[in-house]
Amino acid sequence: MIYGVRLVLVAVWLGSWELAARNWIDPFYYSRPTAIWDRLVDWFSNGTSQGSIWEQISYTLREAVLGFILGSLGGVVLGVVLGRSRFLSDVCAPFIKAANAIPRIILASLFVIWFGLGMQSKVATAFVLVFFAVFFNAFQGAREVDRNLVNNARILGAGRWAVLRTVVVPSATSWILASLHSAFGFAIIGAVVGEYSGADKGLGLLINHAQGTFDAAGIYAGMIIITVLALLAEWLLTMLEGRLLRWRPPSAADSNPV
Repeated sequence: MIYGVRLVLVAVWLGSWELAARNWIDPFYYSRPTAIWDRLVDWFSNGTSQGSIWEQISYTLREAVLGFILGSLGGVVLGVVLGRSRFLSDVCAPFIKAANAIPRIILASLFVIWFGLGMQSKVATAFVLVFFAVFFNAFQGAREVDRNLVNNARILGAGRWAVLRTVVVPSATSWILASLHSAFGFAIIGAVVGEYSGADKGLGLLINHAQGTFDAAGIYAGMIIITVLALLAEWLLTMLEGRLLRWRPPSAADSNPV
């Protein structure tokens, strides 16, 4: 039922767009679904002006995955460490807030100067976006650990590292995994923004080229490819979350979805 309603909404939206583009609005500026479909077919059949579409997808995906992995690891480690240390969190708080306030597009331009037009500058941009998305959840998850669990573990002889490994990290897993759903989307955004700032290949460069030639269909086609990649990553992360949190008892929200 739900999927049927979704399909109807998509069909109505696309049909209305196509009808409007053929009768009332200028398709040069707004394009139309059939033109976007034709552009996608052309890209996957004949390639793009920048080369094979698969090469562009692979390049952007590698940047996003590397930025996602490094940013997630950095965010989890620093978030858990600062979340368990009041002194360190008080010392680092103003620096983290200041770094988080810097517009990412400025950092992307700076990374191009530092690392050049290659993959490193795009990975760095993706890393920054992912890091803060994961860090704040890991920090809060480490802070929310039940103190009774920590005290019981210490009574049983667990040291600092054992408490961190067996109590803190498992308790914060829900918070961390929740942040990963949006973090991969941020990783793709970081890779594309980095490619906008300067690149020799990638989906961001492809979209930027389409913008420069007033190719609205090309811009939409690039957006669709990026969206599909993000949705596939979301599905994989949902499967991973289900496996890692299999031990958790179902909550009332799980049994009674809205």
